[in-house]
Amino acid sequence: MVVKEKKVGDAVVLVVDGEINFNSSPDFRKAFLKVLEAKSAKVVVNLANVAYVDSSGLATLVEAHQKVKSSGGRLKLANLSAKVKSLFEITKLEKLFDIQPTEEEAVKSF
Repeated sequence: MVVKEKKVGDAVVLVVDGEINFNSSPDFRKAFLKVLEAKSAKVVVNLANVAYVDSSGLATLVEAHQKVKSSGGRLKLANLSAKVKSLFEITKLEKLFDIQPTEEEAVKSF
């Protein structure tokens, strides 16, 4: 898994490429903590190139959501594949996260 960070306006976008699973979750968490240390209030996680998320990946995303929210920011997810979106629906996490169809729409929706 690779996480690339980029600025789009005043938002930070994390573009994730690969699976978010037990082995890669710590790396994803480190990338997220770096964004939080920079006091970014608007964060988008682009999951276009993520085909699989396991329970530890979901836990890491939930933790990231809570940390951003507690620091006064907002987190949005974008470009979920049908398989990953289904996982969020099954686990009812689509109610917790603001899920947008595209990165552009996620950035505009802040």
